[in-house]
Amino acid sequence: MKKIGTASTMATFDRPLVTVDVAIFALRNDTLTVLLVRRLSDPQDPFPGQWALPGGFVDVKQDSSLFECAVRKLKAKTGVTTPYLEQLGSWGDESRDPRGWSATHAYFALIQVPEVADAETSAPSLESQWFPVEEALRKRLAFDHKQILNAAVVRLRSKVEYTSLPAFLLSEPFTLPQLQKSYEVVLGRAMDKSAFRKRMLDANFLEESGMTDGVQGRVAMSYRIKDRQLATTFPRMFKSGE
Repeated sequence: MKKIGTASTMATFDRPLVTVDVAIFALRNDTLTVLLVRRLSDPQDPFPGQWALPGGFVDVKQDSSLFECAVRKLKAKTGVTTPYLEQLGSWGDESRDPRGWSATHAYFALIQVPEVADAETSAPSLESQWFPVEEALRKRLAFDHKQILNAAVVRLRSKVEYTSLPAFLLSEPFTLPQLQKSYEVVLGRAMDKSAFRKRMLDANFLEESGMTDGVQGRVAMSYRIKDRQLATTFPRMFKSGE
């Protein structure tokens, strides 16, 4: 670690390693999935060959903020430039990275299913794969990424109870049954159709986008999100079965 100090005090201290990691979620085959990357097998690198969340070191020449670093990492792995991206928290201590005292700033992103399974990446030598979140949580992930991923899943599911977050997992336009299905997949429980429809339309975060083919060949109204930069907050949480 590099020694830095000030001219006035001539004091020096060790600079910690600073990284950003992103838990990237998408719906695939009616399953909530997360993107993992397999670390290189070089024994000189920490946790060789293990699965990990996408991320890496902050580049002071490219990243003017932690958020910009997260956006860069997300685009490198998925090609997405306008995701729903939210800061999750920070993890740091002297033992999480064998290379030295390390701090990581974690984010989670909600994206639509990518057009290709393995998106363009700035590190093409890294293998990436989508896993169901429950399967990913059973894996032995590098660093403290299992703890970070678990925190991201808990945050997502808790916020889904009172926000429009699952809409960001859908390609537009989408129907209300498709939106309801996204809620049910993330929460892991069924929801009442009429109560759900009323909640979504009363929240006024959707705009009509014309008729489209719905389930069982029926025609249904499709919708788009009015503001894709911000999730809508509902006045109360969903009740079980609502």
